[in-house]
Amino acid sequence: MTAAAPAPRRRGRPSRTETAASPATRDVILAAAREEFSARGYEKTSVRGIAKTAGVDSALVHHYFGTKENVFEAAIEGAFAPALEAPNAIENGSLDDVGERLTRFIFGIWENPSTRTPLLAIVRSAVNNETAAAVFRRLIAAQLLRRIAQQLDVPDPELRAELAAAQLVGVAMLRYVIQIEPLASADPERIIERIAPVVQAHLTGP
Repeated sequence: MTAAAPAPRRRGRPSRTETAASPATRDVILAAAREEFSARGYEKTSVRGIAKTAGVDSALVHHYFGTKENVFEAAIEGAFAPALEAPNAIENGSLDDVGERLTRFIFGIWENPSTRTPLLAIVRSAVNNETAAAVFRRLIAAQLLRRIAQQLDVPDPELRAELAAAQLVGVAMLRYVIQIEPLASADPERIIERIAPVVQAHLTGP
């Protein structure tokens, strides 16, 4: 009497063995997602493409993250992690020079090629796609601007934090994304010298 053949696995669902075999599978998928979003942007990246780059079945991507939007959010949160340290960078110290400290920290991230590349991918995706923009806004609002605002003992702290961010993001867009000259090739110290007082005024000015 021959042994019964194992029941066929339902298509599109990873087996328990597949999902438990490699604890690092989620990290591999995230790394592949960052690579795909950086190279193709949000619009042209697919769950199937992420899975192919990660070397896994697309069902595993859905298993860990659900939708492409969820993959994007998880991927950019990791890529955006250095910028999310900005509130910590200004936490200890006087508010008298908070504008310079915040400006110097943000431009330090943009000037570093290893952190600039994923940031460029995030910004380009957010500019070109509303879904990506919504994810970016949630991340910025919840984990960056709100935390900065909490450190400001002034009226309208959230509006002030948003205005300071708008100043920094606007300059970064022109310098690193659009690359308008002479801003694109100007000395970073010269930019910080000009921008920091404006950021300071937004955060603590009357």
